[in-house]
Amino acid sequence: MISTTASSQTPSSSRRERIGNRRRLAVPGRLTWRDASGTLRFVSVMTRDVSDVDVFVECQMPASIPMYRLVHFQIERPARGTAELPRALQQGKVLSAVYRVGAYKPSTGTPHGYALRLLVEPARVAVPAREPVAAAAN
Repeated sequence: MISTTASSQTPSSSRRERIGNRRRLAVPGRLTWRDASGTLRFVSVMTRDVSDVDVFVECQMPASIPMYRLVHFQIERPARGTAELPRALQQGKVLSAVYRVGAYKPSTGTPHGYALRLLVEPARVAVPAREPVAAAAN
């Protein structure tokens, strides 16, 4: 006898927790990387979602970047003053890794966008210094 069971998962248990708080933000940027032959490539992008540790970008022109490729991501100079941008993106180029490839466009066969992990040192929370312990009296 073959029996089948249906498993139901609640949306909260099937979704992974996000690392950072995402903000919808559309600012122009640029990706640069070296392809397998060592040729420098670049593409203009527009951000869609931004957090302190990652960003999703949509390509303005067709580009094919493989998963886990290291890329340099930067926001275009006029848009760097945007208050909602993380500090790392306001300062210039940020080394990033492609960790997710978006849906493919049927017209070009290339991905519509890429999720990038920003390889920056995480923000540290200031911890108050401990007061020195007084030496025990004899």
